[in-house]
Amino acid sequence: MTRTCATTDLPSPDRPLKIGTRGSPLALWQAHEVRRLLMAAFSLPEAAFETVVIKVTGDQIQDKALREIGGKGLFTREIEEALADGGIDIAVHSMKDMPTIQPEGLVLDCHLPRADVRDGFVSPRYGSIRDLPQGAVVGSSSLRRRAQLALRRPDLKLVEFRGNVQTRMRKLAEGVADATFLAMAGLTRLGMAEVARTAIEPEEMLPAVAQGAIGVERRADDARVAALLERVHDPDTGLRLAAERAFLATLDGSCQTPIAGLAIIEGGTLWLRGEILRPDGSEAITDALRGPVAEGPELGRRLAETLLSRAPAGFFDAN
Repeated sequence: MTRTCATTDLPSPDRPLKIGTRGSPLALWQAHEVRRLLMAAFSLPEAAFETVVIKVTGDQIQDKALREIGGKGLFTREIEEALADGGIDIAVHSMKDMPTIQPEGLVLDCHLPRADVRDGFVSPRYGSIRDLPQGAVVGSSSLRRRAQLALRRPDLKLVEFRGNVQTRMRKLAEGVADATFLAMAGLTRLGMAEVARTAIEPEEMLPAVAQGAIGVERRADDARVAALLERVHDPDTGLRLAAERAFLATLDGSCQTPIAGLAIIEGGTLWLRGEILRPDGSEAITDALRGPVAEGPELGRRLAETLLSRAPAGFFDAN
């Protein structure tokens, strides 16, 4: 349904649209990109928007693995509480951080055009995963990346590696690890794409569900904001994420389950690839489905059920 936004409903310096976000450089870039697109769509000045930085638990606790302190909601809970309470009008998120179930009264139906989905291999000394010597130390907080790497290179030592892009780059420089992985989308958005020695193709290392995508969350009953966001929503990204997130939801994915997935639209067909791994990387189960784009969520559910049917009991249990 197409919504219209009356001139009197538009944000203004006297009534700015409040954009909630985390405070990292990448999160701020994403919030400012949403602002830029809305400014262009409605010919609005920058003063018609206010960026509200909200501290989230995931950013405040840096010395523990995400799976030990609560998983994906750690990067969204406080922001969503501010949205529900009316302290902000919209919330901008990295979609790969988002739980598959929204809090009651909130809607996530606006997605910006998706960027590079690939993982980037980052190292001050080595050019690729293949170049790493036996026993090299690789840092990552992503259970998916750790499991995928252990599957390919069980000889490597894996260590926990938390923090934003700048923090992880500093840890590499200090010698905490020989290499790490960062999403190419985030590096590109920060003007740091050259930091990656290699962009890893999905055929070699399938990315996280929704990697490279930015989502904008709103209150379900806010028709004014819904009309604004409809103008900047990218339908193809929304269709791809609907399939991937249905896949993730059926698997009950969290930061404690190594899951990868990627949907691509080819004409009127959606191609969905999925992978589940044992946490120690000793086994991976992969498959893919193709079908009509409109059936993306059903494809996601079917693919997840197929992979689960092939997984033995205790497949996701940590050793």
